[in-house]
Amino acid sequence: MSPISRRTALLLGGLGLAATATGATGILMTLSARPSPTTGDALTQPPLFQSSAGRLDVRLEATQATVPLAGRPASCFSYNGAVPGPTLRVRPGDSLAISLVNKLREPTNLHLHGLHVSPQGNGDNAFISVEPGSTFRYEHRIPEDHPPGVYWYHPHHHGNAADQLFAGLFGAIIVEDPVPLEVSRERVLVVSDTTLDASWNIRPPSAVERMAGREGRLLLVNGQLNPGFDARPGERERWRVINACVSRYIRLSLEGQPWQLLGIDSGAPDPADDATEVLLAPGNRADLAVTAVPGESILLARPYERSRMGPGSPDGSIPAAGTTLATLRVAGVAGPALKPLGGRPEPADLRSLPVDARRHLAFGGGGMMGMMDFTINGRRFDATRTDTTAAAGSVEEWTLSNASPMDHPFHLHVWPMQLVEEGGLVPDAVLYREVVNVPAGGQVRVRVAFTDFTGKSVYHCHILDHEDLGMMGVIDVS
Repeated sequence: MSPISRRTALLLGGLGLAATATGATGILMTLSARPSPTTGDALTQPPLFQSSAGRLDVRLEATQATVPLAGRPASCFSYNGAVPGPTLRVRPGDSLAISLVNKLREPTNLHLHGLHVSPQGNGDNAFISVEPGSTFRYEHRIPEDHPPGVYWYHPHHHGNAADQLFAGLFGAIIVEDPVPLEVSRERVLVVSDTTLDASWNIRPPSAVERMAGREGRLLLVNGQLNPGFDARPGERERWRVINACVSRYIRLSLEGQPWQLLGIDSGAPDPADDATEVLLAPGNRADLAVTAVPGESILLARPYERSRMGPGSPDGSIPAAGTTLATLRVAGVAGPALKPLGGRPEPADLRSLPVDARRHLAFGGGGMMGMMDFTINGRRFDATRTDTTAAAGSVEEWTLSNASPMDHPFHLHVWPMQLVEEGGLVPDAVLYREVVNVPAGGQVRVRVAFTDFTGKSVYHCHILDHEDLGMMGVIDVS
């Protein structure tokens, strides 16, 4: 998924983007009771755990707790009593140990989204179930050549992954650059959505919302509603943005400030694309460098129509002008001049390598009575069945097709995908993604190098309601 150019943004605007009569600042719940959400608080950063001497050993407690959301105490799920959970900062080559303590009343587990780590044993194993009252110790080793960037973690227990993410279980992971970029400061911006009832509890979705992919009535950054933060003119900030929504796509834009796109997911951007917006499907991340100019600017989530299902379809809750995610205020004495940012090394181009196998993965279309068919290649997820077997060290090309009436963001665990064709166009640059959007009625081609690790893992739609409903498959690399 490449950044949106001005030309593409105009095209999207002509495709009937959803509009409502609500205002452009914040998606607010319709509640007659108090308390009500508050806006404009100072942006806070999640707690931080950083590796030392090549190792990071952390304890994450998944529990139900009363945590501030949108400025009010809310009953939700959290890691270590915070939403988002702690940010984990590691370096390539580090060891990362996570003791997951399950204090919930339901099973859970932990997925390190986007990290290229082993899926076996106590690694990034999607088949682990951590039962209520138990603790599981995950052990990961980050490869020495792991791409730097922003990643994240969240539950992946089949059947309740969407519920647990929606309730507050998510956090950021940062893999450091070998040579730090010259910036004035960094900010982690985790975008999430949820819906709270009149008592400020997480409201369960309806069956229709699950089928469409739920979209919460509160759109938050670091658990806050339109937080504000300050910078001085000339300062360069690095923003690590994560779309941690269950189903919502975000067309990210920043009015009045120049920005440089450092990467989407773990991939470098297309240098030929004049990006004014970045489209983040659920699970996507953006790494941005923002050079501050005087004035007040808003970070916007513009609407994106991800469904052709007509009235009542997703994304209608975002006004056409966009929803304010956060507000940046720039004033004061100018900061010191900074050197221009250099480019990143381009990753290996799999298009220059022979293809060992070609596969076709089809997302289910409409089922009986117009209901969605949540399948890949006609089959719903079965943890005991292997759907795809790939040879270790091989390069495969996958055609991802979508006959359904809504977009499906495709995520493959462990091994990143290189985009080789999108919308009939071949990218000029080498673009890697961990989540690739497959538009309704469209197809995308990707290549995957099954290097470094073997074992069973999964691929699925990252609208996690759809994954929970069965749109997931098992892959065995051996």
